[in-house]
Formats: sequence, structure tokens, C-alpha cells
Amino acid sequence: MSPRAACRLEAFGFERVFDYTLGIADWRAAGLPIEGKPPTSLVVSDATRGDIPTSQLDEPIGDVLARTSAAGWEEALVLDCGDVVVGRLRGSSWEHDPGTPVSTVMELGPTTVRPNTLLEPLVERMEGRGTSLVVVSTPQGALVGVMIRTEARRLIQGEPSEQIWLDCEGCPGRWKTL
Repeated sequence: MSPRAACRLEAFGFERVFDYTLGIADWRAAGLPIEGKPPTSLVVSDATRGDIPTSQLDEPIGDVLARTSAAGWEEALVLDCGDVVVGRLRGSSWEHDPGTPVSTVMELGPTTVRPNTLLEPLVERMEGRGTSLVVVSTPQGALVGVMIRTEARRLIQGEPSEQIWLDCEGCPGRWKTL
């Protein structure tokens, strides 16, 4: 259906037409905007922030720690192959020699959730397990951001979101914390 719709839109004169072959479920799971009625329940993307520090596999842990501390964070994510989340740095990861490559001290394959996951049940599971932060990624594993449980709980209780959706040329958009 999507190729037909894209073709018809081009025939009607639309110039920026995209055939998203993975489908609407994948589009939603990536946290991308959709037309129509807004969701009646809050989803993870409503509470996701994109300002967590990141690093590459070959960076020295000391450089990443300095950057992470300066940004006011206690952990960072490791990205490879573009923006794919491959690791997490926290706790004892920071205790190694500052010249040690991130790849040798990171936690491998952190658990991730999708932006379209219902917020309240996830926050309740996090509270039950004592989890304070969860990584949010696209279905392909690219980093969207992180959701901090206490911030999500405040949003569920009715406090306004402190982020906006940014559209950018050549990208599907991203969340930015105000």
C-alpha cells in the first residue's frame, strides 16, 4: 500500500514524498510523528530526553568520564555503526585507568524500549525493579534518548513535558529537552 500511496502523492505534485517500507508500526515504534488522533495514553517518547552523554568504542574512559561529569550525568551510552546503542557506562566502569578504551569496560547490550511503549506500565515495572533509567531506541537499535523514571512519574501525575519535537533536514526528527 505504501508504494502506491507514495506514487499517488507524487502524481498530485507533492515533492517531498517518502515510502517508509517498514510500515506504520515501525514508524510509531521509532517515535516518529503521525497524523490523526493523538494517543489517549502517555507513551515513552512523551518522557524521553536526548541529552545523555555518548561515546564511541575506541574513546578513553577518562575522556568520557570528564565529559559525562561536566554534563551532570553519572552514566553514558556507547554508540557504534552510526547511532546504534552497543553499551552502557556507569558505576564501576568509571573506576578503570583513564586511558582504558571504552570497549573493554562497558556493559554490553543494554536493555532498550521503544518510544511508543505505554509509559505508566513501564514506570510501574521500573519502580518494582528499582530501575531509575531506561534506554530508548528505534526498532533498529538507534539511540532516541533515555527515560528517567522520576521524570516520567511526574509527567504521569500531570506535570507538563519539558521537551519539544525538532524536525531537521534529512532526519526523521528528534526530541530535545528544554
